[in-house]
Amino acid sequence: MADFRPELAEEARRRLGASLAEQREANRRWQAMVRSPRSRGALARYRSVLGPPESTARRTIGDLECEALLWPLPLWPDLRFEVLAAPDGAVWNEWLVRAPGAPGPALRAPEDLRPWSATVDEVARAFAPVRPMEGTAPTRWRLAFTAQGRPCVAEFTYGLLQRVSVDGAELDAR
Repeated sequence: MADFRPELAEEARRRLGASLAEQREANRRWQAMVRSPRSRGALARYRSVLGPPESTARRTIGDLECEALLWPLPLWPDLRFEVLAAPDGAVWNEWLVRAPGAPGPALRAPEDLRPWSATVDEVARAFAPVRPMEGTAPTRWRLAFTAQGRPCVAEFTYGLLQRVSVDGAELDAR
């Protein structure tokens, strides 16, 4: 997320009480775990790093059944890290979603879309119909939509809004 919003990532690191060295070490350990030739599957990695999920539920998406696992995150108390796993444990999706019962932001205009304020699902519902677009990395998504007669593109990392462009120009990040 620091690729899009370094100032927010720096503020988050401070709020969590972590030094820059601790942040780099945590990232180094995560990258080593992901790239290890003896690496466990993604679901086992998440359980190892995040502990037991706060909740699990069976979910049907189309004709596919999966398990949805949710973890709380200290940085975003109103969000949960959601992993959708196949019956064999393969991870199909991993992103941030609004916590059950937590109110989402009021989204009526592109100017309401502030970085780190909304999830993919919230933007998709608020500005339907949307057109999913390919992201620039596996953990990134983009949605194209029209709001107030203007073409918009919202970009997300791990399902959390990072930036919005309207008529091809990035909105002020505030």
